[in-house]
Amino acid sequence: MSTKGISANRLELLQIADAVAREKSIDKNIVISAMEEAIQKAAASRYGIENNIKAEINPETGSIALMRLLDVVEKVDDFSTQINLEDAKLQNPNAEIGGEPIEEELPPIDFGRVAAQSAKQVIFQKVREAERERHYEEFKDRVGEIINGVIKRVEYGTVVVDLGRAEAVIRKDALLPREIYKPGDRVRAYIMEVRREVRGPQIFLSRTHPDFMANLFAQEVPEIYDGIIDIIGVARDPGSRAKIAVLSKDSSIDPVGACVGMRGSRVQAVVNELQGEKIDILTWTDDIASFVVKALQPAEVQKVVLYDEEQRLEVVVPEDQLSLAIGRRGQNVRLASSLCGWDIDILTEDQESERRQKEFQERTQFFMEALDVDELLAQLLVTEGFSDITELAYVDEKEISSIAGFDEDTAQEIQARASDFINKENEELEQKCKELGIKDDLLEIEELSLKMIVALGENDVKSLEDFAYCSSDDLLGWDETVGEEKIHENGILEDFDITYSQANDLIMSSRMKLGIIPDDSEVEEIDNKHEVEEDSAEKSE
Repeated sequence: MSTKGISANRLELLQIADAVAREKSIDKNIVISAMEEAIQKAAASRYGIENNIKAEINPETGSIALMRLLDVVEKVDDFSTQINLEDAKLQNPNAEIGGEPIEEELPPIDFGRVAAQSAKQVIFQKVREAERERHYEEFKDRVGEIINGVIKRVEYGTVVVDLGRAEAVIRKDALLPREIYKPGDRVRAYIMEVRREVRGPQIFLSRTHPDFMANLFAQEVPEIYDGIIDIIGVARDPGSRAKIAVLSKDSSIDPVGACVGMRGSRVQAVVNELQGEKIDILTWTDDIASFVVKALQPAEVQKVVLYDEEQRLEVVVPEDQLSLAIGRRGQNVRLASSLCGWDIDILTEDQESERRQKEFQERTQFFMEALDVDELLAQLLVTEGFSDITELAYVDEKEISSIAGFDEDTAQEIQARASDFINKENEELEQKCKELGIKDDLLEIEELSLKMIVALGENDVKSLEDFAYCSSDDLLGWDETVGEEKIHENGILEDFDITYSQANDLIMSSRMKLGIIPDDSEVEEIDNKHEVEEDSAEKSE
C-alpha cells in the first residue's frame, strides 16, 4: 500500500508534469522520473544519506510511495542498507540472498524550503538534459538540410540563430564576406554538423559550404529535386564566384538550361540568396580534358596534356589568355581544379615551348654523357621518345635499329653501352648504400630502386622500420597554404616515378611485415574466428 499525505495536491502534481512535458516537447514519464529523483534526494536528506531510498509516483493517481531498499545478506554489516534472510522472509516469503531487495515503507515527509529548492533544481536539471537529448535526436539526422531561423544575437562575429525549439550557431568563417546580420533578421543556412556536448547539442550552420549551393539549386530546380539532373560537384569562392557541374539522366533535358531557368529566374534566385555570388553552370563529362576546357572559360584553351598517375593536367593557352585563365588571385583555375579534382598547371605557348626545349636538351646531354655518343645520335634517340637508359638497355633491339640512320651494329653497340652504364651505376649505388649503413631489409623491397634507397638513406631512412613509419607526404611532399600563397614542401622520393597510391601500398606492406598492423590474412582469420564464435553462441542459445 502506497504512503499518502503529501502537501501538494496529487492531481496538481500530474498536471505540472503534463504541462512541463508539453512545453518542452518531452515524454511525460521523463518529467515524472525527474520528480521521483527529486523526492528521493529530499527524503535522503530527511532520513539520512546512508539509506538507499526509492520514490515512486503513481502516473494515474499522483500518489507518492517512499521506500527504503535493503539488500538481503547472510550477515548484516550495515543496518541502513542490509537485512538478514530470516527478517527478510517475514516481509517477503520468496526473499533470497542476493535476490530482489526488500522494500520497507517510509512515512511521508514535509518538504522544507531548502529541500523544496533542491528538488526543484533536480527536476530542472533532468528536464534540461531530456530537452537537450531531444534536440540532438531531432537534428542529428538533419545534417545536410537547409533550415530557416531568426537571428537571436551576434557575439564576436559568430551568429546565434533561433530555430524555434533549439539554437544554432554560424561561425564567422561560415558566413559570406561582407554579410552583416542583426537580431530579428531571418536567415537560411545549411546544417553542417550536430555535436553532442555537455552543454547540450551544438548545431553548426554554414552559408559557405558547397552543399548549401547544391541544396539551393535543388529547391529552385524541380529536375534536380526529382533526380532527373544530378549535381556532380560544386566549387565555391564564397560571396564571389562559384562553378557547379551538372549532368542530365534524360538526353532530352538540357541540364544547364534547366538550372538557369526562364530568363535566368532559377539561377538568379540562388544568386540573390548568396549575396550576388557569380555562378558558372557546366555540363559534366567524363572526358576530363574537355571538361577542364569548359571549366576554364571564358579563357580559350589550345592544348591539354593529361598525367593520369599524378591526377594532373597541363593546360596551354595563348599569351593574351593567361590572366583570364588564371583569374583574379588564381580564382578561375582554383575553382576549375577543385571542381574536377585534378591539379591544373597553366602555361603559355612560349612557356611550354621553352620547357619542352629544355627537357629535350637535358635528355640529349644525358644520353651524350651516359652513352658516349655524338649530339646527333643522342637527339635521334630523344626524338624517338627514349627518356631513360634502362629503356634503351632492355627494349627490343629492332626498335633501335629501325630508327632512321641506325643499323643493327649501331643498335647492339648502343644497348651494350647502356648496359655498361647501368652496371657501373649500380655498383656505385651499392657502395653508397654500404657507406650510408642501409639495412638489408630495406634493400629487399623490390619496388624501390637503388637510387630511391640511396635517397632514403641520405634522409636517415635506413631500415624497413624507418620506412614503415614514413608517411606518403614524407615520400612525395605536400602543399601548405600560407595566407593566399601555396607553398610546396619537397618529399624524399618526389623526383622518382612513384604515385601516392604506390607509396601508400609500400608503406602499408612494410608495416605488415613488421607486425605493426595485421596483414589481410590475419584480419581474415580473426573475422572467421569471430564468425565461428557467433555461430556457436547462436546454436547454444
